[in-house]
Amino acid sequence: MATVVLNRPPRRRSYAQDMRGHHLTSSRACAVTVAALILAGAVLDYALYPDLMASFAVARVLAAAGVLAGLALLYTRFGCRHVHVVTFVWLTFPQLMIAWMIHVAEGEASLFYAGIILTIFAVGTLFPVGYLYTLAFGLLTLLLYWLACATRPGGITAPSQLLFHGTIVAFAVVGSTVYTYFDEQGRRLLFALKDELARKNGELERTNRDLAGIKGQLVQQEKMAALGTLSAGLLHEVNNPVNYCMLALDLALEDPAARASAHLAECLADARQGMARVQAIVSDLQTFAYRGDGATPDGRFSIGAAVDTAVRLARHELQAAGNVLLRRDIAGAPPVRGDEAAIVGVLINLLGNAAHALRQGAQARPEIVLTAAPAGGRLQVTVSDNGPGIAPEHLGRLFEPFFTTRAVGQGLGLGLSICYSVVQRHGGQLSAESVPGVWTRFRFDLPLAAPQHPGQA
Repeated sequence: MATVVLNRPPRRRSYAQDMRGHHLTSSRACAVTVAALILAGAVLDYALYPDLMASFAVARVLAAAGVLAGLALLYTRFGCRHVHVVTFVWLTFPQLMIAWMIHVAEGEASLFYAGIILTIFAVGTLFPVGYLYTLAFGLLTLLLYWLACATRPGGITAPSQLLFHGTIVAFAVVGSTVYTYFDEQGRRLLFALKDELARKNGELERTNRDLAGIKGQLVQQEKMAALGTLSAGLLHEVNNPVNYCMLALDLALEDPAARASAHLAECLADARQGMARVQAIVSDLQTFAYRGDGATPDGRFSIGAAVDTAVRLARHELQAAGNVLLRRDIAGAPPVRGDEAAIVGVLINLLGNAAHALRQGAQARPEIVLTAAPAGGRLQVTVSDNGPGIAPEHLGRLFEPFFTTRAVGQGLGLGLSICYSVVQRHGGQLSAESVPGVWTRFRFDLPLAAPQHPGQA
């Protein structure tokens, strides 16, 4: 038996994938900025340590070269895949440069610790990475600053200044980390909102397409309804000429010339049979067109007669499906109670769907089987076919309004939902079973009519 399988939604880009390109662009822009600031810092060397400008200039050029090398690496496939690692490495060059300058200058008394703070804030603001990344970079910077002061030939000579400047650097690390944390949360929220908006837009686009298709189908349905209303008014008018023709043919068959000519009698008999077929079709259409006032159906009719009417009205669909074998096992079915016209409509829909499935499946020996048997005080009616079956993901949605697997313009998706409500109005249930590629079976039940007493019509 078919089981329902849920469709998995298409996989969307993750937050990390979405941010990778943004991180790459930010790292490249930040590298250019940092390299320019390193070289421009020669003005500070001139202001504070003019006697060390030459050695500081070499250090600045080397640090800027290291940053630019990292920038060049970011344009390679390796750098694009490992943008965070490459950025962390080139960011250490200015920190190493400043730490060395502090080491050879005044140690903990040097004002160059401000350059370290500037780099820490640059990581937290210019380069949008996670707070753990910023915290790790800040702790590395604190370690480099302590080593720059502690490894001087005289060691740490002003512990209070080291504590003061180190605390300022630590404050910068904490502030930058906190800022980065909340900035990251904001970016994640923005990503989630963008992702939700994209999903809603996709759903809205699909809904608009579906509504556009449904609108066209509804227009066609209105045309068919108007044609049906016009046809219902013409049925009575058609009956009159049909009856005249039947009477004329009966009189012609009694004429001595017709009795004397076997060929003429055969032609008149064929014409009368054709007119009888027209008369039966008109009668079936009148029965199908009739609808009650919506109250609980309480008519009495034979399911065999309803099946005969439905088969005649669905003959075109059955013939379009090819050489379909229609087997009926309804002999001896007791009368039922309900709205005969509505049940004929249900049978027409089920037969039409079966014929369409057989036509699509191109079976070697297409077959439709109708059965009716009493069970539990009700009549169980089944319509089965050996077509391609129903996909498991569609089986649970067959009776939803506007759900259809046919192409646009070939079905409105209301037939089975209307059939479901008709059967439900008769106190029964319409259900579907299918084995894909083997068979499909629709089953519904109707209330049995009360036995008639002698003398009742």
